Amino acid sequence: MSGPMRSGAPEDSSLNYAAIGATQTEEILQYPPAGYRAMQASRRLGSGQERFDQAARSLMTWGVLRASGVEVRDIQAEADEDAYVGIEYDENGRPVGQVNLAEEELFAPDGTPYVSAGMTAVATYSSGPAHIQVPIKVVYVIDEPKRVGYAYGSRVGSPSEFERLMLVESRDDGSVWFTIRSIARPTNWRWRIAFAVLRLGQKRYTDKYLTALHPTRSAGQTGAAE
Repeated sequence: MSGPMRSGAPEDSSLNYAAIGATQTEEILQYPPAGYRAMQASRRLGSGQERFDQAARSLMTWGVLRASGVEVRDIQAEADEDAYVGIEYDENGRPVGQVNLAEEELFAPDGTPYVSAGMTAVATYSSGPAHIQVPIKVVYVIDEPKRVGYAYGSRVGSPSEFERLMLVESRDDGSVWFTIRSIARPTNWRWRIAFAVLRLGQKRYTDKYLTALHPTRSAGQTGAAE
């Protein structure tokens, strides 16, 4: 295969799946929506507040994707008049209603905007001469004293329907962990072969994601796998 493999018109900001917010709870691993595959993987990053702060800052400026060789471009915050209405959850992770997640946009020192709810972008995965462009949208953001992260989902034009959570958390023993949780399925039968190829590549990228925030950038063990 040669040249870019375009997944669709990235200007459409609509999500292309119905299970929005499903990655908020680990229950999705046992009870994924019909037709979806669910996975979760974790890696310890170290310990201490400084390690947590550094990992969280990198995560929230697209550091995981970019350090894994994924190009992230066309980053746009949701326009005020179209402010994204996210999902609000109770203490058990169950959706209880909608909440307006519009907030002041923050930037890293190099000008990279911090990830915010409703933000859209195009992620480009490359393998040799082939390039697969996947339009994505941030579904929700987690900003807590010991948990920082976000989930992004596939937009119209993507070859798959998916949602992926990337989360940095500081546990009670002071250890810092990075967790990925996702659900995915092909958009339609025409994309099943491409989706199979993407799944093989995604396992490789999952390893890269888990390594991206580690101070040594070395390969490690996953907590659970697909």
